[in-house]
Amino acid sequence: MKIRRNTLLGCIVLLAMISLAVVIAAPAQNVPANAREAAALPQFAQRLAHHGTASHRALVRGRARSCSALQGSGLRRTLPLDGVFYANGPSNGLCDIQNCDVDAWTVNFGFSVTDTIGSGGNVNSFNLAFWLLPGDTVQSVDWALGTSAFGSNLGYGTASVSDQFLFTNTYGYDIHQITITGLNVAVSTGDWLTLQNAVVNTGDPAYWDENAGPSQAETNGVGTIPSESFNVSGNGDSCMPERQGSFKVIHDFTGNGDGGSPSGVVIDRAGNLYGPTQPYGGTGTVYKMAQAGSGWVLDNLYTFAGGNNGGTPGGVMVGHSGILYGAASGGIENCTSGGYCGLIFGLRPSPTACVTASCSWTENVLYRFTGSTDAWQGSGLVSDQAGNLYGVSESGGAQQKGAVFELTPSGGVWVESILYSFTGGSDGGTPTDIIVGNDGNLYGMAALWGAYGGGVVFQLTPSGSGWTEAVLYDLPSSPLGTNPHSLLQDSAGNLFGTFDYAGCCASSVGLIFMLSPSNGNWVFNELHHGNANLDGDDLFPNMTLDEAGNLHGTEVAYSGCINTVNYGYIFELARGSNGWQYSTPVAWDNTYFGTGGALALDAHGNLYGTTSDCGAYNHGTVWEFTGTQ
Repeated sequence: MKIRRNTLLGCIVLLAMISLAVVIAAPAQNVPANAREAAALPQFAQRLAHHGTASHRALVRGRARSCSALQGSGLRRTLPLDGVFYANGPSNGLCDIQNCDVDAWTVNFGFSVTDTIGSGGNVNSFNLAFWLLPGDTVQSVDWALGTSAFGSNLGYGTASVSDQFLFTNTYGYDIHQITITGLNVAVSTGDWLTLQNAVVNTGDPAYWDENAGPSQAETNGVGTIPSESFNVSGNGDSCMPERQGSFKVIHDFTGNGDGGSPSGVVIDRAGNLYGPTQPYGGTGTVYKMAQAGSGWVLDNLYTFAGGNNGGTPGGVMVGHSGILYGAASGGIENCTSGGYCGLIFGLRPSPTACVTASCSWTENVLYRFTGSTDAWQGSGLVSDQAGNLYGVSESGGAQQKGAVFELTPSGGVWVESILYSFTGGSDGGTPTDIIVGNDGNLYGMAALWGAYGGGVVFQLTPSGSGWTEAVLYDLPSSPLGTNPHSLLQDSAGNLFGTFDYAGCCASSVGLIFMLSPSNGNWVFNELHHGNANLDGDDLFPNMTLDEAGNLHGTEVAYSGCINTVNYGYIFELARGSNGWQYSTPVAWDNTYFGTGGALALDAHGNLYGTTSDCGAYNHGTVWEFTGTQ
């Protein structure tokens, strides 16, 4: 589960209370008997002696406790690539044949047991061996994952479990396999799994099986004990399918040479994809993906040097002659208490002949922003037919309320001009998007101020030696911010975009709109909005427009601050005789699908995008959607 920003104060308080409740117990003063010791106790000996007469009925899944918090984890389906990546077994409860020197250790009555995990990965589920008194079943158990014994800094929760009877051992205990599923936690070799507070239907003890394995285990009262018996499954896609129908992941970023945390893709006329990644032990990269047979090959075009030459690139665009343009951090140190002001870069193939399959491109810094009243940290580049570049600065400009800038090639260099500086009044401020309209004017969106404080949709028109702004629509006020983005224009001149408004329970709801020119005015139409009744966000991270004027995009939602359920969609908004029709040819429940950055459509209508995390290595993906399910 990804813990989102917009949860109720009550949920925050509840989580805080739960976090106190799942802190691993301090060393117990009275250590409960282990399984072999308990077998000799009067209250258990008679029941264990008559174990052969007990009938074992089919076991059912235990009911979850109310408010079963999962922090640092998430509910999700088992995914196709999931499998056992660490086996800490076998389960030696079968001591009537061998290993009768093993034991099992209490994980209830305030007693905790913790054990190391011998291999890293993305945990989806645990299988555990328990010793139980005849007729008992485990209904739930508290689990925690941490970087130290009894730690919970990686994740914790109270999980309802599936409980399967395996056999009865010579002590008379029933050996059960206990399965905890629905997790999404990344662990490293040497991290610790801790169990406690097991709930048994009769209130009896529950004992975690010991297997005398090589790793280290501890109890909170008797020191080091042999390794416990459990398997760790996962290492598939950490939060979404690699393939489902016509959806598939075409690259899983590893966080190594190919980078990670990609933010959108663009496409050239040949169908090649390009995009940026963020630093993983470096300063970020720009990559190219080209089709090779039935698959795709990724080529790292450029790795940024940082500092004066930039790093941490934002989105890129394909310009004239196949040059890639984009914005990056770095440049001049003259902004925000000595911080870098940012720059605009261009990437092109090396002028020398390339004799290998993978060749680096060269960077040309077009412009380094000079200060906070310049369009510092400018981004969102677009181009007109003459090759001029335009972009926005969210907090630059003369009043430092945002600006729109232009870069024009002249005599081998690029000249910057500030076209408009926002005042933070009725004209809005903090611009987020800019496009070049069919009529040559600029259209954009700003996230703040305006008539209602929620920002504006605006037009910039050249006027004499400058540009004049006109507000086309005032966005409504929202306490969580309107976050306007994905501004598009069709061939008829209609504008499309999305913004957020406040829904139920301190959540944000996305709204997709159309602004249509009509007799010198602009008419606003709502095309679709998310579910405003969710106790959680329902948002549209990105959109694009096909040649027929239909909208395609992604939708991400979640419900509940406790036992959160995630929803991910690829949607289409198609023009029809009865208006706009919304459909979700791909929809996932209980699967996180956090997309970001630009989407791209190829000539065949295939849709491409990225996730900043997820994937086989949890460092992000590039995905492809080729049609309806």
